[in-house]
Amino acid sequence: MEQAKRPETMERITTSELAKAFIEEQVAELRKQIGDKKVLLALSGGVDSSVVAALLIKAVGQQLVCVHVNHGLLRKGEPEQVIKVFRDEMKANLIYVDATERFLGKLAGVSDPETKRKIIGGEFIEVFAEEAKKLEGIEFLAQGTIYPDILESEQGIKAHHNVGGLPPELNFELVEPVKLLYKDEVRVVGKELGLPDNMVYRQPFPGPGLGVRCPGAITRDRLEAVRESDAILREEFAKNGLEGKVWQYFTVVPDFKSTGIRDGKRTFDWPVIIRAVNTKDAITATVENVPYELMQHITDRIVHEVKGVNRVLYDFTPKPTATIEYE
Repeated sequence: MEQAKRPETMERITTSELAKAFIEEQVAELRKQIGDKKVLLALSGGVDSSVVAALLIKAVGQQLVCVHVNHGLLRKGEPEQVIKVFRDEMKANLIYVDATERFLGKLAGVSDPETKRKIIGGEFIEVFAEEAKKLEGIEFLAQGTIYPDILESEQGIKAHHNVGGLPPELNFELVEPVKLLYKDEVRVVGKELGLPDNMVYRQPFPGPGLGVRCPGAITRDRLEAVRESDAILREEFAKNGLEGKVWQYFTVVPDFKSTGIRDGKRTFDWPVIIRAVNTKDAITATVENVPYELMQHITDRIVHEVKGVNRVLYDFTPKPTATIEYE
């Protein structure tokens, strides 16, 4: 199927006025395409799917059915934020699926990174398809495809799909309202639609979630250490003016332990690795120079507040030779 092309004359959406014009145009297009039928959306809480959800709510209201699948690998507070913003504030027709036990059960004992990714992706499709089959009158599938996805697909870098591999009998027609926009434009539109800043300016977050920041076989206690240390890092970066300055920052808890001391007694616990990088295109990345005093404070909080941790390390490696994520 031929992919959409962004017209050369299309103006970049950089202002509130341009975002308003885009929203009005898309609302009209969506109403025309969908009519009185229902549309289904996998709502991750990421920028692209959240903006698509907000557009569709504005265009067709309760005809949109959002499915938020919690695979147990989301950051602290993210499922709650999706429910608060979309169900409570925007009155969306939202189905919340807590599939934590199902995903972690399938991942138990699996240490190979690619196998982990395939299990997470495949299981997500199964859960989403199961929810879709319970619903009646769905004829459309909305996706948060953006223009770089289309360009990368044409160049053979990655396949152009968000929820790929759905059973053919579902046979949905695609709805992709932001497919001609770049990421920065999607953010401007999201801001105009009234989405909260911490959703609009959310850091890039991999589909397998914290699963790629818990190297080796995922265990619940180590996963919780990743989640809690990540929450501390994000909180401190926000308090100290780094939230919008650093492109991506997160914690990793590797699968090895070392000796430490707590309350005069020996401990044998994990380290937390902090990664904070800046990039324009994610092809290369430089390491953020975090003030030493702030690193001391973050370290103190992590080793005293996160269970099972006795060291904090900082990753100084740029890309290349390192990748941004660990798996």
